Amino acid sequence: QLQLVESGGGSVQPGGSLRLSCAASDFTSDYYTICWFHQVPGMEREGVSCITPNDGTTYYADSVKGRFTISIDNAKTTVYLQMTDLKPEETGVYVCAAGRVNSLFVGTIASLEPDLYKTWGQGTQVTVSS
Repeated sequence: QLQLVESGGGSVQPGGSLRLSCAASDFTSDYYTICWFHQVPGMEREGVSCITPNDGTTYYADSVKGRFTISIDNAKTTVYLQMTDLKPEETGVYVCAAGRVNSLFVGTIASLEPDLYKTWGQGTQVTVSS
């Protein structure tokens, strides 16, 4: 069974950068899509960015376009989320999730829907504060 382990969170000042990692045994089997979500207590999970390793398709929420970059290593075992120009409202827990997403949704805003993902990591805390 696929298991996900996040790392790379921390505390930065506004405008700072962090790179998050989501490690798994193998993302290529079963044609997974991997997505990063932002969680804040009392609020709904918010999709941030997704990638489908088999064809490299990516998608970003409007709020992070141009600032965040999602990528995967050559071995296809770790997905990265490079976050730059971080804002205080982006404080929270970042969780990666994997799922077999319908090809019609891949690369679209629909891929940010949490219900599409069945396997979730524990998350890593990101704090953006001066």
